[in-house]
Amino acid sequence: MDVAVSASNQDPGDAEPPRPRRDAPGPRHGAAQQSAGGWLRRDQVLISVGIVLLAAVLGVWALVATRPRPPARPSGTASNHVVPAVRQSSATARPAPATVSITWVGDMTFGTLNAWPPAGTGSLLAGVKSDLRSDLTMGNLETVLGSLPMSKCKPREKDCYQFEAPTDTATDLKRDGFAAVSVANNHTLDAGDAGEVSTDAALRTARLKWTGRPGQITYLTRNGVKIALLGFAPWPYDADALAISPAEALVREARHHAQVVIVLEHLGGEGDSYRHVRPGEEYFLGQDRGDSVAFTHGVIDAGADLVMGSGPHVLRGFQWYRGHLIAYSLGNFCGYYTVGLDSYTSISAVLHVTLTDRGQFVRGSVTPLQLAGAGIPHVDPNGTAIAYINALSHDDFARNGAVHISAAGALDEP
Repeated sequence: MDVAVSASNQDPGDAEPPRPRRDAPGPRHGAAQQSAGGWLRRDQVLISVGIVLLAAVLGVWALVATRPRPPARPSGTASNHVVPAVRQSSATARPAPATVSITWVGDMTFGTLNAWPPAGTGSLLAGVKSDLRSDLTMGNLETVLGSLPMSKCKPREKDCYQFEAPTDTATDLKRDGFAAVSVANNHTLDAGDAGEVSTDAALRTARLKWTGRPGQITYLTRNGVKIALLGFAPWPYDADALAISPAEALVREARHHAQVVIVLEHLGGEGDSYRHVRPGEEYFLGQDRGDSVAFTHGVIDAGADLVMGSGPHVLRGFQWYRGHLIAYSLGNFCGYYTVGLDSYTSISAVLHVTLTDRGQFVRGSVTPLQLAGAGIPHVDPNGTAIAYINALSHDDFARNGAVHISAAGALDEP
């Protein structure tokens, strides 16, 4: 039986060596060919690697070359820090808030029955008319408008004063720049109830806004901003400043309907002895003239943005309270033979304030005035009112929000 022998079990010595082919190269020539082939493959690999590296370098260079460069730093700039440009989107940019410019003057009287200025009440303000320009100019109208018999003072009664001016005074005030007045003061009923009706009718005819009657809130709009005006005085026939809680409630009501709330107060004793603002009730001629600090702080806590005052017939200090301005008294603005003029009662000022549509203070200033002759206001080049207000503000509110006014009349910021 024949047995097949596998190649794996075959002894190499028994195998017949292969015969070389006639055309086959010899051993030395074959080794050289193999070596040349190896070098060729190695060169191809190196060339491929070089191409890849070159492509990578070119790609990096292209990225660097096309990258936006930061703006050149101005010459002389030592900092190496580059601040990237911030791209602002017009869709997210907020428009600047609307603002309202406000002007306030103190007590205004224009004579008494049958004792009026020959050229009309408007002639009294000719020297300060340019200082009354604003979006909303206001003052305390401390007089009845009409030609009615006056009834407040008894014959030969001492320390009693009653004022009345022609009905066309309202038209004069409107023409001179006034937009509104406060009628909350102790001269509301100088001609009785009929005088109050006559005053309201004259103001309505002149299209001059007013505030200060019991429970009254006056609304108006300036530059698209809705404003509420509230006037208060310490008498029951006015919006009563002695009843602080109801006053605060009225301010809160106004706050619900207006963007800016302004309170006009008529508080304090009268004359030189009442220049300073003190905590607690003030009494004058046996009358309770209110607590100026408690009232003004209370109405701001309730939502008022600005409080401006009158009543003492002298300047008082200015105070910042919770970021809001309180001007306690601007003194006498005009008094045609109706107010005494001494070193304090003759010094007055016009207050200018600008607020945003949220009631925030933007800027403020005062124009110093001095009353002369018959009680006619003039701009005071000596700026006496500025020195008075600064001294009073420092004395009364040095550690509690005293306002400082620059020599040029600008108020500091809260």
